Amino acid sequence: MSRSLKSVLIAAFVVAIVPAVPASGSTNFKTSWKAPGATMTLEDGDKVLAMVISTHEESRNGAEAALAQELGKRGVEAIPAYSVIPKSLVKDKDKARPYIEKTGARYAIVMRVAGNEKELRGSGPTYTAVPLYTGPYYGGFYSGYYTFGWGTTYNAGNLQIDEVVRVETLVYDLRTDKLIWAGMSDTMNPSTAQKFIKDLVKTAAKEMKKQGLFEK
Repeated sequence: MSRSLKSVLIAAFVVAIVPAVPASGSTNFKTSWKAPGATMTLEDGDKVLAMVISTHEESRNGAEAALAQELGKRGVEAIPAYSVIPKSLVKDKDKARPYIEKTGARYAIVMRVAGNEKELRGSGPTYTAVPLYTGPYYGGFYSGYYTFGWGTTYNAGNLQIDEVVRVETLVYDLRTDKLIWAGMSDTMNPSTAQKFIKDLVKTAAKEMKKQGLFEK
């Protein structure tokens, strides 16, 4: 995978500092919302616009292509936004709109990286007591804390830094120009852009189905 492709996920694909303790690239939706009464119905010939918002053109193109591919595997005819909207116009909604409307796309699925965080995780015991800083253990360096601190050193066990990528996924009905579904997901330690998109689409579809977005 090219270095530029990684940037669409804000350089999310880092190797953990302790490779002996791998973590899976699982995706979970922390929040989701569906417009009251909204349903997503796709008939034969209906298309969906696949858009990934990123300032890195090559990265955006790759991610949109991956998104369209994953939707295609699920029987959805998806159009990557980069293939229909000139790159010089993509940020201008008034100039981009005619190109989108020309495709006849019925819905737009939009993804945007909303955050990138690192979390420190260890397998050792956690010290949760609130220290009394005026007590004997903390009052003096040599007369208290030195012995106490070294005697209660936290053993993290297998220490690892996890990369968490937060993504906002939105579904718009282009006939009404209204948001019909939205969700915010976290993916831990994504390995590749392709797998990241695949897991995200799969998990989002489950969340949408659970909320009744798809007509039965």
